[in-house]
Amino acid sequence: MIKPGPRRVLIAGESWVMHTIHQKGFDHFTTTAYGEGLQWLRAALEGGGFAIEHLPNHLVAAQFPTTAEALATYDVVVLSDIGSNTLLLHPDTFERSVAMPNRLALLRDYVVGGGGLVMVGGYLSFQGIDAKARYAGTPVADALPVTMLTVDDRVEAPEGVRAVVRDHTHPILNGVPEGWPALLGYNRIVAKPGAATLATVGADPLLVAWEHGRGRAVAFASDCGPHWAPPAFVGWPGYAPLWRGIVGWASGAGQG
Repeated sequence: MIKPGPRRVLIAGESWVMHTIHQKGFDHFTTTAYGEGLQWLRAALEGGGFAIEHLPNHLVAAQFPTTAEALATYDVVVLSDIGSNTLLLHPDTFERSVAMPNRLALLRDYVVGGGGLVMVGGYLSFQGIDAKARYAGTPVADALPVTMLTVDDRVEAPEGVRAVVRDHTHPILNGVPEGWPALLGYNRIVAKPGAATLATVGADPLLVAWEHGRGRAVAFASDCGPHWAPPAFVGWPGYAPLWRGIVGWASGAGQG
């Protein structure tokens, strides 16, 4: 699904709202703040010539595409730290009981038809914290190159865990240097038969890719930014080549 001009990438998620209670003796007050963890990934991809559109978590429910035609305008969709409910529950359905398209099924069909899909790890990716991301058993799970657990799948590694590259010949890893910096955690996933496991952490897959129908999908089990991807990782010279390779390959165009 390669189109003329820059490859268009829709990134959904990778944002949060923090509502904090400040208790001071008898008295308390609250503050609310908004945050994004996209800046490193955005810079890497835009530096490789990709055109990025970001839908933060609070906009996805209402604004993520609801038709195959709208999805087809993108070469790659990246899901990063966004639970399946946010994609499933359009405000028309949740607030007004109006039937709407199942966007998880749309994403599966998008890949089968030639689109690219990348899932990036996090607390609300794959199954996530307390299994609240809930992608296992959904149509998106059919398109991804990995099988997900049905329980909380986080592996916290505060001591750091280093990736081991298993397939140096895959186009995704062209130009990615050796010696990956340590990561501080990841989601435990299992590579499907026929998928290519390009890197592992411990005994678990970290980077898995496959072709599905006429499209391609990639799973990266750790984060694209803090906290699982610490400053040494996002500042690593291999960070930009890695993400350009992942998204470029998923787009059907090889490395970005």
